[in-house]
Amino acid sequence: MAGLLSISEPTSVNDKADDINGFVPATSVHSAKTAADLATDATQNQARFSVQKRSRAEIAALFDLPFMDLLLQAQSIHRENFTANEVQISTLLSIKTGNCPEDCGYCSQSGHHRDKTQLQAEKRLAVDKVLAAAKRAKASGSSRFCMGAAWKHPSQKNMPYVIELIKEVKALGLETCMTLGMLDSDQASQLADAGLDYYNHNLDTSRSYYDQVVTTRSYDDRLETIDHVRNSGIHVCSGNIVGMGESRDDRIDWVHELLKMPKAPESIPVNLLVPIKGTPLGDKVLSEGELPVLEWIRTIAVTRICCPKSYVRLSAGRESLSDSEQALAFMAGANSFFYGDKLLTTGNASQANDNRLMQELGLTAQIAAPRAPKVVTVLDAASGQRSEVLLTE
Repeated sequence: MAGLLSISEPTSVNDKADDINGFVPATSVHSAKTAADLATDATQNQARFSVQKRSRAEIAALFDLPFMDLLLQAQSIHRENFTANEVQISTLLSIKTGNCPEDCGYCSQSGHHRDKTQLQAEKRLAVDKVLAAAKRAKASGSSRFCMGAAWKHPSQKNMPYVIELIKEVKALGLETCMTLGMLDSDQASQLADAGLDYYNHNLDTSRSYYDQVVTTRSYDDRLETIDHVRNSGIHVCSGNIVGMGESRDDRIDWVHELLKMPKAPESIPVNLLVPIKGTPLGDKVLSEGELPVLEWIRTIAVTRICCPKSYVRLSAGRESLSDSEQALAFMAGANSFFYGDKLLTTGNASQANDNRLMQELGLTAQIAAPRAPKVVTVLDAASGQRSEVLLTE
């Protein structure tokens, strides 16, 4: 499978100027244009896909491309924007597990499903335990440490705790990411001041299918939190979960939703549902059957083409893939994954197996590049007093 990653480097955008000059802008595409015509346009105008947003019809046409054509285009666009064969590796830790007030139909941490899932709620982890896990993650090769809490939103009493975690983990030389539920603008600013690199808040699915997934927060609630994160200067991490019973149209609509944002998320996890018995969506999928892996990989490829400068993460569900299927996912433009034997509450591919596969595929790990905090603590040598100083950009 290593040979899949050995395609020639694509020509530059300038080399393709003749192709672009003859292309009709998306805004003037006639409504009668067929899906086949749109797919042909998509194949023949790769340079255009690197710089412009796609219409919903164009996204749909990408999904309809022959699988190998789609992967070739995705890998070519990936190499125009990222170092070939380099992957970003993250480790995810649950810092507060269970009894979440949200009713997400896929999640074992929801308090609404605890009688069936039997997941035991836990208090938030002590700072020293989180730091010990972060040190292990760094030693194993992760460049980003992600921390998740089963909250609807962080309370004011929890903000000093999460801010301390951000600062201490950053001091280890790791990038930081958190997923804590909804944020208001002030909370986002506090996390930004502490130096948080990424904040994860998934859309999960399309707007039209969303009510089948969760009812305790709205789609617009999610978009509002993402706006607060983006406006604070923190990188946005926002993705989806495929295989929850949604249609391909829902997957198309989800990609289109990303492109409606002022800027596509800097990191986009594309998860495959890990069906957990006792959760509504888990039971549904266990009864009706799981989404084919190739459709998941197809979604990764379309995401890569439509969001060329974003990290696309191969996330939950990866432990079920064969080596060949993982190779196809990387060929499709995935360039990030979670390291470690466990995600929040579900299993993950073993670290030893990941190391072996990376070696076989010739993949290398990206070096961490955490951003500096906006606010730092300064000690006055004369008085011994500490003060907070705001750094200029």
